[in-house]
Amino acid sequence: MSDWKKLTCHCGNVELRVKLKDGLNTARRCNCSFCRRRGAIAATTEYPDGVEVIKGADKLTLYTWGTGAAQHYFCKTCGIYTHHRRRSNPNEYGINVAALEGVDPAKLGEIAWIDGVNHSSDR
Repeated sequence: MSDWKKLTCHCGNVELRVKLKDGLNTARRCNCSFCRRRGAIAATTEYPDGVEVIKGADKLTLYTWGTGAAQHYFCKTCGIYTHHRRRSNPNEYGINVAALEGVDPAKLGEIAWIDGVNHSSDR
């Protein structure tokens, strides 16, 4: 899965082209206050070259809080999370696995969790 993949929001206003760092081997969930509410599975791309907005850049909105290091992008129309710049490594993007064309998250099996509640940046 190291080639480029298509990622879209629900309404189709936003389309990204993403290149996963190590396929879905990097898929994980996070238990921080934001991610556990969002419930998405994220996989890793390189920053900035692993994510290309094909259409709908004007339809993306940014959500950030706290340190401002994590930057989460969503479609303004349907609200679907597409990708984020990571706080843990600002040289990576996390992308919404469920928004990848042809991927059924229910068939991925067990997904590892990371401890975002006790994030090293918070110490």
